[in-house]
Amino acid sequence: MEVSTIACIFDLDGVLVDTAVYHYQAWKKLANSLGFDFSHEQNEQLKGVNRMRSLDKILAWGGVEKSQDEKEELAALKNTWYVDMISKMSASEVLPGSLELLEALHAKGIKIALGSASKNSGLILERTNLTHFFDAIVDGNAVTTSKPDPEVFVKGAELLKAAAEDCIVFEDASAGVEAAIAAHMAVVGVGEEKNLPGADMFVKDLSGVSVQQLIDLVANRKG
Repeated sequence: MEVSTIACIFDLDGVLVDTAVYHYQAWKKLANSLGFDFSHEQNEQLKGVNRMRSLDKILAWGGVEKSQDEKEELAALKNTWYVDMISKMSASEVLPGSLELLEALHAKGIKIALGSASKNSGLILERTNLTHFFDAIVDGNAVTTSKPDPEVFVKGAELLKAAAEDCIVFEDASAGVEAAIAAHMAVVGVGEEKNLPGADMFVKDLSGVSVQQLIDLVANRKG
């Protein structure tokens, strides 16, 4: 298979950089301000989920009901705290193997897109010096439905002018894996296998991925 016929679409949070900790801290601060708390296990359910759906889940855990206007205010408050945190990020917070894999893909002319629910992806990529690797960016500002809907990955493939069967998605959330499968794309699960059912291969981080493995993955799926 020609190297250039594959295309890669990366989730951001928890795959390339670790912003999950900042989301957790900001949501936890919001929950605490409303008089309750939630666990790390519950926080796993928020991975890959957009802001308003995450807020709905958190409010349900706390048994708190709010009007739509109040929800908008709470979501904006959480985002203000979160943006303040990520504004202090640096390239040192890029996860192991991420930079090396992006460099290897870029060197071989393989198209790369971002497929993230984050509405702050531009700021995060800028702070971590990763922006220049991406041929297309599809984030929470560009889609109307969140994962597990496949819209974010379908748009990414369209912008890369790549067929779904040639695309490989990198995801750390079960909702993202579901979205990639719905888009008929190969999936590399980043994290624990038990949390990512349906992925085609599993790695602890991107240091466990080579370009040849990705080429073989797509070729094997095509049979």
